[in-house]
Amino acid sequence: MDITFILTIFCIGFIGSYISGMLGIGGSIIKYPMLLYIPPLFGLVAFSAHEVSGISAVQVLFASIAGVWAYRKGGYLNKPLIIYMGGSVLIGSVIGSLGSQSMSENGINIVYGVLALIAAVMMFIPKKGIDDIPLDQVKFNKWIAAILALIVGLGSGIVGAAGGFLLVPIMLLVLKIPTRVTIASSLAITFISSIGATVGKATTGQVDYYPALIMIVASIIASPLGARAGKKMNTKILQIILAVLILATAIQIWVGIID
Repeated sequence: MDITFILTIFCIGFIGSYISGMLGIGGSIIKYPMLLYIPPLFGLVAFSAHEVSGISAVQVLFASIAGVWAYRKGGYLNKPLIIYMGGSVLIGSVIGSLGSQSMSENGINIVYGVLALIAAVMMFIPKKGIDDIPLDQVKFNKWIAAILALIVGLGSGIVGAAGGFLLVPIMLLVLKIPTRVTIASSLAITFISSIGATVGKATTGQVDYYPALIMIVASIIASPLGARAGKKMNTKILQIILAVLILATAIQIWVGIID
């Protein structure tokens, strides 16, 4: 592999992981379309949807744990939320990733496009008062949290994402979790989810390990940097950035599907 390939994959991993740490997502919402469309622009061989989903699954595993480490202090990690949603999303991601082997390339992209579109719509719905809730008074419906996490896990397992980009709007809009608690806890849940997705993708031969390794290195460097930046930003700005990124990704994916 030449230097152009290494730099391209590293930059994709770095940008996606920085955003991952800052916004509490695994980063696949950004890296999935970047891996699909950017390498061919530099004359490199295009990855298939199966390869992209496999690389994303492995990369998200490391990006999320690096982000969680940066948030380990401050009281933003909500343990009950992580346990209930993490357990459910893990089960769903294993089932989804194993089942994805029999899906077509277009089928995987359609699932990703639907998830991104749903997340984009949810992010643009106003969320009032959630950031006024004290950290020690955060409450949520455990059954709803577990069921929604299971559904997210099924879809995210198929596309090799850990589902953070969908978990975040669910936690903000449905469960009414404060933004910074959502970001920190989502990274932990994303890590748990990515274990299932990674195992499923690896055992079904969908992981290209060389670019995955490059992405891992980028993740370990960039995700904690993004987390530090996110701690200093206004929560409304964080929500807007995530909403715009998800919408742009959804549009890009659907344009590719229609073409």
